[in-house]
Amino acid sequence: MIWQFAYENWRNGLEILILSVGIYFAFRFLRGTRGAPVVTGFLVVLVTLALVTYLLQLQELQWILGAFSAFFAVAVVVIFQPELRRMLAELGNLPLFTTSHEQRESIEVVIQTVERLADVRIGALIAMEQSIQLQEVVESGVPVDCEATPEMLETIFFPNNAIHDGGVIMKGDRIAYAACIFPLTQRADLSKSLGTRHRAAIGLSEETDAVVVAVSEETGSISYAYKGKLTRGVSIEELRAFLTSVLVTPAKSRNWIAWVRPFTSDRMQPGPAVVEKSHPPVVKKSEAK
Repeated sequence: MIWQFAYENWRNGLEILILSVGIYFAFRFLRGTRGAPVVTGFLVVLVTLALVTYLLQLQELQWILGAFSAFFAVAVVVIFQPELRRMLAELGNLPLFTTSHEQRESIEVVIQTVERLADVRIGALIAMEQSIQLQEVVESGVPVDCEATPEMLETIFFPNNAIHDGGVIMKGDRIAYAACIFPLTQRADLSKSLGTRHRAAIGLSEETDAVVVAVSEETGSISYAYKGKLTRGVSIEELRAFLTSVLVTPAKSRNWIAWVRPFTSDRMQPGPAVVEKSHPPVVKKSEAK
């Protein structure tokens, strides 16, 4: 009887599951946006009218609500046009729709930015978002939503700028947020000389799958954090090779091994939280003179 009931009603269960998932992600997407109060008020009015018409058996009002259901759908599209555009834009920025050429361009933007900032010893903290959305982890941030260019990133991190303090979140080839406060790591085995910027890079990489690139303000050294590990003092070529291996190579061949690997090898075999790399100092021509 159980199998017969499941066979006869599996379509109803599938419809309920699809509607539940759709409603959940719709509310999750609208949460914290400017359209969230409008959604709440719209649903309160709609549910109230539906309950009143059902309990009091108001046939004319039920007919009016049914006749205007199509207009409600049009009203939702008009009212929530900015949110719908943002949702479609984020859908288009998913790795499934992103080519390796676009990802390499984003990597080169970060490479050029950190190289310039390291030369003049300006601190920077850049998080490159992957599958886990970073808005749920960071505490604050200023929406920017502009094309990622080295000039724009340099402007954000320029000292005395209003939004230079904190980190930047990049989504694909766009700068999404600036002046973000990343969560600090709680590991006790780190050196006390490790600054807040690098601790924030480790903390964000522990809670998400983002790649975080940091530039030290004191020394101008470049570091990156991924999966809770911070690698310090890397060269530009090493940073480019690492970002390419993480952001470009998985996009070409996404299989079940790529999804299982983060939960097996790296977590079953924890390594040091900080990896130091030393490079011979580069002497510029002006300094040599």
